[in-house]
Amino acid sequence: MITIAATQFASTHSYEGNVSKAIEMVRSAKREGADVVLLQELFGGDYFCQEERYENFALAEEEDKSRLLKTFSALAKEQEVVLPVSFFERDGNCYYNSLVCFDKDGRKIGLYRKIHIPTGECYEEKFYFRPGDRGFQVFPTKDGYNLGIAICWDQWYLETGRILTLKGADFLLFPTAIGSEPVLKSDTSRHWTNALCGQAALNIVPVVASNRIGTETASSSSMTFYGSSLLTDEEGTILRQASRDKEEILLCSYDVDAIREKRRTWGIFRDRRTDTYGDILK
Repeated sequence: MITIAATQFASTHSYEGNVSKAIEMVRSAKREGADVVLLQELFGGDYFCQEERYENFALAEEEDKSRLLKTFSALAKEQEVVLPVSFFERDGNCYYNSLVCFDKDGRKIGLYRKIHIPTGECYEEKFYFRPGDRGFQVFPTKDGYNLGIAICWDQWYLETGRILTLKGADFLLFPTAIGSEPVLKSDTSRHWTNALCGQAALNIVPVVASNRIGTETASSSSMTFYGSSLLTDEEGTILRQASRDKEEILLCSYDVDAIREKRRTWGIFRDRRTDTYGDILK
């Protein structure tokens, strides 16, 4: 049995405050029995992508020099939990929206760079990030289960969940930052929830998503993130879902072997017809 925690909290508008809050959430989740703790996208600061500002590039860190990664590697070891850590990565002259996953001994399992990069009012990510160049990543833990992890906008692409599952993922995890849509002027929370449930149902793999909460104001814009972090079962049924505006930690326990057996018996992967799927690449 593996217990996974989804968390959500509002930005404190300071690096130190956000890191302290994230550490507190991880420790609280561990006390409740978590083996894996998922924190939200770019939790070390405000969601700076609201605006195109060149000075924000100074927020990026090189992986091997990152104080954020050093802190959470030590925390993973201290608390004996698996921690996927979202961060703004600089690699030479290139910048990525990235994630490093640490095993419960603090060892780095691997690095993922967000593949699908959105653009639009208040989601100006193409200004900051290159598309990921390492493909979809599955992180094998020392306890024998595999985490398929992608980031926010990736979750809207059905190919993400299918490829991660084909690569052996036992769970799909999505750190997220989603809320106001100033152009669409609509509430996308239900659509977002349905997309996540669809990823789970189509691949027979539980999905876990951690979103931000609270209102963050930049110089010329403001966004309210709608939380609603969730955990599903392998059929796409929501087991736990958070509120839109409260700091929360949600936990669910899963029988990995039973879920693997269900996935085998359904035949979804047996009956795939890759010879007929060429049109999807056009």
